[in-house]
Amino acid sequence: MSLETNNVMEKERKRFNDEELEEFRLLINQKLVDANIDYTLLVASLSNNDNHGTDDTGRAFNMMEDGSETLSREEVAQLAARQEKFIQSLQAALVRIKNKTYGLCRVKGTLIPKERLRLVPHATMSIDAKNEQKKR
Repeated sequence: MSLETNNVMEKERKRFNDEELEEFRLLINQKLVDANIDYTLLVASLSNNDNHGTDDTGRAFNMMEDGSETLSREEVAQLAARQEKFIQSLQAALVRIKNKTYGLCRVKGTLIPKERLRLVPHATMSIDAKNEQKKR
């Protein structure tokens, strides 16, 4: 069966079966483990007050170091916020699996192809719906 034929068949289906949902549940749980580890590391780096041994260097150097550190901390804070949002999206996907609504495009009501969900397991829109949204 070709990929195109398979996608047409999936669009006609109303939902994934329990075996398919279990496959996605396992995938999402693994991504959640990895995402939580990354999030923990980001938060830990934000709370790290290590001065990298610059206490005995010149005042001008310390001021430059402080500015660089502030910028870096802001970037890490943004990464942590994005990671937290990603974790929430994965958790919401698990709720959709439990409710057996996982994989349904929230715009078109069609089944999102498995290939897309394997790459972006928290997706709530098909590629077509996503592209239409970008055009607006």
